Amino acid sequence: MIIDRKKNAIKGTFFGIILKFVHMLFPFIIRTVFIKTLGIEYLGLNSLFGSILQVLNLSELGVSSALVYSMYKPIAEDDKDKICQLMNLYRFYYRIIGSVILVLGLLLMPFIPNLIHDGKIPPDINIYILYLMNLLATVLSYWLFAYRNCLFNAHQRTDIVSIITIVIHFVMYTVQIALLFTLKNYYYYLSATILFQIVLNIITAICSKKYYPEYKPIGEIPDEERKTINNKIRDLFTAKIGGIVNHSGDSIVISTFAGLKLLAVYQNYYYVTSAVMALFTIFFGSFTAGLGNYIITNNDENKKKLLYNINYIVFFVLNFCCCSLVCLYQPFMKLWVGEANMLSDDYVFLFALYLYAEIAPRTLIVFKDAGGIWESDRFRPLVAATVNLVLNVLAFKYIGLYGIILSTVFALLFIAYPWLIINVNKYMFKIDIRKYLGNSMLYAFAISLCIALSYYLCNCFSLVNVYMLLALRFVLCLTLPNLIFITLFFKKAENKYMLENFAKTLHLSKKGNRND
Repeated sequence: MIIDRKKNAIKGTFFGIILKFVHMLFPFIIRTVFIKTLGIEYLGLNSLFGSILQVLNLSELGVSSALVYSMYKPIAEDDKDKICQLMNLYRFYYRIIGSVILVLGLLLMPFIPNLIHDGKIPPDINIYILYLMNLLATVLSYWLFAYRNCLFNAHQRTDIVSIITIVIHFVMYTVQIALLFTLKNYYYYLSATILFQIVLNIITAICSKKYYPEYKPIGEIPDEERKTINNKIRDLFTAKIGGIVNHSGDSIVISTFAGLKLLAVYQNYYYVTSAVMALFTIFFGSFTAGLGNYIITNNDENKKKLLYNINYIVFFVLNFCCCSLVCLYQPFMKLWVGEANMLSDDYVFLFALYLYAEIAPRTLIVFKDAGGIWESDRFRPLVAATVNLVLNVLAFKYIGLYGIILSTVFALLFIAYPWLIINVNKYMFKIDIRKYLGNSMLYAFAISLCIALSYYLCNCFSLVNVYMLLALRFVLCLTLPNLIFITLFFKKAENKYMLENFAKTLHLSKKGNRND
């Protein structure tokens, strides 16, 4: 079977970006509407349910990736029987996952009030019914034909899934916003979530049968192959668990010890930070597949050069993002949710530190994923997530919300990050660990300097008009930190690499416009 991988990759990336934008913009609007119509406690309750279900969803991590990976070879060889067998296995696993989530969710249900500080729940709702509705939406996402998605992913037609999801979710978000404004009822909001989840799964399944009518879930995978797939699932599960547990654990601890209102306020700030993280995810996702090929076909010296070059670009962009968070957070939050729902200024620095801790190791993580060393790296995320959870509970008792953020930063920077460097050096290619850490520390110092100068200058002028204030601060963050960073590292080969590639991109863009 011939697949135009380059064309499909471009289309997949394009519609993936649009989908990511939809998933950032509309939840932002809905969070705003929640606060205006139902109140901040409802938003906190919605965040708590989302975090609980994220933890229950851990059983899925790795299943889809491992099975899609297993389909690449039979698709290339046009082995229809093997693909059908894999689909059957996928369906079986997803039914099991849905059942596990349902059972665990029901077992957890009696304890839900204990996860809310002092049991302070909005008086006009039944928390058990709302929880069951959220649980049902999650379970249905696995039970209703979800296994057919693997065909689109394995054939690199993620653009089709993205288009379907964009349309369905656009309609869903629009209906939910209308329901919140008109009926101001959380039950109707959740009912729309369940309805559109069913519609999404059914339409995706119909399209799957239209594009790939020759594939049906029949046949059994040989035991040896099933064992190989299960090992991949295990490795991918542990590789992805850290991020889910970190964020969901933070939210559950906040709700348990502080209540829904503080959780909602925290989640509003985290939402902005996570939107910035999503942009980095798009950036890394755009070249991960190509990086895998580069790692296979190049020697260690070239791989090290690319690692250092990409790492410099990541820190350059991270510098701008951290400075922007520190300088723009509070004016934006005041405009968005009002002063009553804001944290103190100290937290903008902590969230910038949180962003740094999340993004700083990402270059190595992408190299690790492209090199496929999940098995060798499988204990690192588990240990880091466990340390984070323990520190969350201990630190929150003494320093409150500060402890939640600092414990996550500690687990990411001082456990997961150094361990990751060691694993890449040991299992992929030799890197000078001292040089790599030295560069990262220099970049961290430069970012700290840029944040301090940007914050100081931004506070030197104040305007009554918050829109003008945001605009001026954004211009300052767009220029000053970037100029300082380039000046400090002007002689580095990585800086030259970045500027040359930026110039090439501009040249190609202008050339393309002239050709149009």
